[in-house]
Amino acid sequence: MFDSVQTLLDEHRELTRRLSDPAVHADAALARRLGRRFAELGAVAAAHEVWTVAAADLADARELAGEGGDDAAAFAEELPGLEAAEAEAAERLRRLLIPRDPDDARDVILEIKGGEGGEEAALFAGDLLRMYLRYAESRGWKAEVLSATHSDLGGYKDVHVAIRGSATDPAEGVYARLKFEGGVHRVQRVPVTESQGRIHTSAAGVLVLPEVDAPDEVQIDPNDVKTDVFRSSGPGGQSVNTTDSAVRLTHVPTGIVVSMQNEKSQIQNREAALRVLRSRLLERQRAEQQAEDSAARAAQVRTMDRSERIRTYNFPENRIADHRTGYKAHNLDAVLDGQLEAVVASCIALDEERRLAALGEGA
Repeated sequence: MFDSVQTLLDEHRELTRRLSDPAVHADAALARRLGRRFAELGAVAAAHEVWTVAAADLADARELAGEGGDDAAAFAEELPGLEAAEAEAAERLRRLLIPRDPDDARDVILEIKGGEGGEEAALFAGDLLRMYLRYAESRGWKAEVLSATHSDLGGYKDVHVAIRGSATDPAEGVYARLKFEGGVHRVQRVPVTESQGRIHTSAAGVLVLPEVDAPDEVQIDPNDVKTDVFRSSGPGGQSVNTTDSAVRLTHVPTGIVVSMQNEKSQIQNREAALRVLRSRLLERQRAEQQAEDSAARAAQVRTMDRSERIRTYNFPENRIADHRTGYKAHNLDAVLDGQLEAVVASCIALDEERRLAALGEGA
């Protein structure tokens, strides 16, 4: 059982040796990458040790119970508890052996855009932004708004947020917890602009991008990037400043366009735009590689159409429903206040079950 574990244990020992070499830490990106893998394999090594001890205890008890004698009955009574402990340890190890998404330990850039529904969609995008900021705060993550385009009523037409964590365990990484948030989020409520009290449906889209660890991880040829500068503007086209500080980057080979205007400095806006561009290019590379390997990641819905939804937020019923996992709860107010963990956990659990099923099919 668990024949593949030995290879991982050998890799863990090799990483222990490499991380003790000062030369490795001279390369911050390399040290960070090795540290993440070390933490992941450390959890496997610990779980394997627990299972090994539990399996040995169970085997000894079975042997002693079968030998007869004065203590045989006592050992027989212990068997159910030892069997349960061994099964629990085996299940824990089995789940840790599920191949992880290589991006799980990464930080993320979150994009939120108001979709169908005009001002109401923009206001809902603002609600989602607040929800993710509160959730990030509850987990001790740091969030930074890179760019935001406000609507006339105080919502967001679009907003980019960088979220960073400090966990070395990939299972606790920012991307591992937030990657299932990508898609269309639908809201049902009475808009502030509705005078008749009728419930409207609108939508906002969320895109979750793993952030590049180091600028040289994704190579961008300067000749492939077209740069345009323009004046920043606020809600309704109101001028934010009188200089051409806003930056629009177009990656010509892929057609990816990123605009930033939050900062008053053109240099700062360009740096923020490059961060987003690198993350989008990394995501594109990952998607192409996975398509070639026929190992498809759960797709994030790129469109803003209300019918292509992953989750519904129903205000009149104070209900939230995730349409992928079947999760439902009547605590929408708490979820929008950042208590998102139960919803996230349902997505992670479903993903683990699918990965376990895939492993079983390949066995």
